[in-house]
Amino acid sequence: MIIRLTLLLGLATAALSWGAEEMEPGEEAISAALALGVEMPPAAPPRGDESEGPFSSLVIRGATVIDGAGAPPRGPVTIEISGDRIVGLHGAGTGGFRTDDAATGVDTRIIDAAGKYVVPGFVDAHVHMGSTNHAYSGKLTAPEYVLKLWLAHGITTVRDVGAVMGLRWTLEHKARSDRNEIAAPRMMVHALFPEQLESPEAAREWIRSVRRTGADGVKFLGAAPELIAAAIDEAKKLGMKTAYHHAQLSVARTNVLDSARMGLDSMEHWYGLPEAMFDDRRVQHYPDDYNYYDEQHRFGEAGRLWLQAAEPGSETWKATIAELVSLDFTIDPTLTIYEANRDLMRARLAEWHDEYTLPHIMAIFDPNPLVHGSYFFDWTTADEIAWKRNFRRWMRFVNDYKNAGGRVTVGSDAGFIYKLYGFGYIRELELLQEAGFHPLEVLQSATIKGAELLGIDGETGSIQLGKKADLVIVDDNPLANFKVLYGTGHQRLNRETGQMERAGGIRYTIKDGVVYDAKRLLADVREMVAAAKAETE
Repeated sequence: MIIRLTLLLGLATAALSWGAEEMEPGEEAISAALALGVEMPPAAPPRGDESEGPFSSLVIRGATVIDGAGAPPRGPVTIEISGDRIVGLHGAGTGGFRTDDAATGVDTRIIDAAGKYVVPGFVDAHVHMGSTNHAYSGKLTAPEYVLKLWLAHGITTVRDVGAVMGLRWTLEHKARSDRNEIAAPRMMVHALFPEQLESPEAAREWIRSVRRTGADGVKFLGAAPELIAAAIDEAKKLGMKTAYHHAQLSVARTNVLDSARMGLDSMEHWYGLPEAMFDDRRVQHYPDDYNYYDEQHRFGEAGRLWLQAAEPGSETWKATIAELVSLDFTIDPTLTIYEANRDLMRARLAEWHDEYTLPHIMAIFDPNPLVHGSYFFDWTTADEIAWKRNFRRWMRFVNDYKNAGGRVTVGSDAGFIYKLYGFGYIRELELLQEAGFHPLEVLQSATIKGAELLGIDGETGSIQLGKKADLVIVDDNPLANFKVLYGTGHQRLNRETGQMERAGGIRYTIKDGVVYDAKRLLADVREMVAAAKAETE
C-alpha cells in the first residue's frame, strides 16, 4: 500500500488541471500551488528604519578583520566605504601601533567596532525563498520573513535554486534587492528544469526561454541524459550557471561524474556521489518493498547508501576526487538539511522554533504524508545510527575534497525538515567544522568559495579594496565559536557576575554599503511570529 503521496506529485497533478498552456517556463510549481487555491503572499515591503545608507562616507573603526580568503585575523583595522565599495583598509603595525586612521568629516557615518570582528558577507549557495510545501498548511510564506532572517544571520548573497515561488516573482524581488529597495540579500536565481521534454532541442529552447526571462542559471532534478547534456551545453553558451540534485529516480543514468563531465557547475546535497563510486554494483541496494513515494523509505534507505560505495582512501575514492577537482567542480553539501535524520529530537526542539518559526511552517515540518520532507512516521534508533554512519563517510569525502583543492560551498536548503532560514545556515558552518575544516576554511567556503561558484568573486566574497561593501560585524570571535552567529546568540556563564548570559549575535549586516541592524531585523521576525500565533489562538 502506498502511504506516501509527495507534495511534488500532488503539484504535478494540479499542474495538469491548471493547463500547460497557462504556464510560462519556470512557473510550473507555483502555478500548480495556486491551482490548489492558495494565494500568493504579499511582496516584500520597502526597507524601513531597520537599515541606513548607503553613505558617501562610512567608516568602521578599530575592528578585527577576517578577510574570507584564508588569512588569519588582524586588527585593529579601520575600513572606509564610499557608496557600495570598500575604498580604504588601514591596518596596525607591529606591536599594535596604529597607522593613519581614515579621515572623517561631518557627513561620515562611523561605526565603532573596537573589540568586534568583521567578516565578509556570507553566501548561501542553496536557498528557496519560501516553499510550495507550505500550500498544504493553507498559506505561502511571506518573503519579508525569509529575507530578514537571512540578513540577520549575515547572509548578503543567496542562490535560489529552483525559483519554486515562480521565476518572474523571484526575479522581481531580485531586481528590487539589486536596487536596495527592500531588506534582502542579492539574489542569483536558478529556474527548475522540467523532467519531461520531447527532445534535446526542446531542452535548449527551454534554457533560452528562461534566460530571456532573466534566470541566472538552471537547477536539475533529473531527466534523460541527452536532455541534461543539451541543457548544460546551452546554458554555458548563454553564460548561465548549473546545479543538479541527482534524484534517485534518475541517478542510475546520470551520476555526479557523468554530469560533471557534461560541464555541470555544482552538485547539491550528496546524491549521485556514492553512486559514482560503486565498485561492486551499479544500482543502490533497495529492499524488496521499497517505494520512492514513501519518503520514510526514500530517506531511510538514503541513510544506508554511503556504506555501499568505495572505501575512504581507496583508489576509486581518490580517482573520483581527482577528476572532480580537475573539472573545477563544486560540492554544495547542505549537511544541515539532513541533520534531523541522525538526531531528530535536536532538530525538532531547537530553541529558536518558539520565537522565530511561523506556525504554518512548524505545521509542515511535523510528520505529514502529503508534505515533502515531513517523513518521520516511525523514525527509529537504527535509522539514526545508520545516518550517523552515513554522515561520517560523507563528511570524510567533503573534507578530503577540500584538502585536494576542490571547492566546497555553504548552502542551507532551509524551509524543510525542521531547518529554519538563517539558523540552518549557521548550523552548516558548525557541521563543516565537524567534518574537519579549520574555522578559517569554513569561512572561506561561506564567502569567497560561494562567490567563485556564482562567478561574482571579483565583486564580493572577501574584504578587499574595490570590492562590494558586503560585511558582517559581530561582537564575538566566530572562529572561536560559530554559535555566536546564531540569532539567539550563545549561552555562557559570566564569571564576574556568576550569572548565565546570552552572548554574541550579529550586530550589523552590511550589503552594498547599506547597514542593517541585525537585532532590529530579528525583532521584526519575532513580531511576525507572535502575530501569526495570535491569529491561530
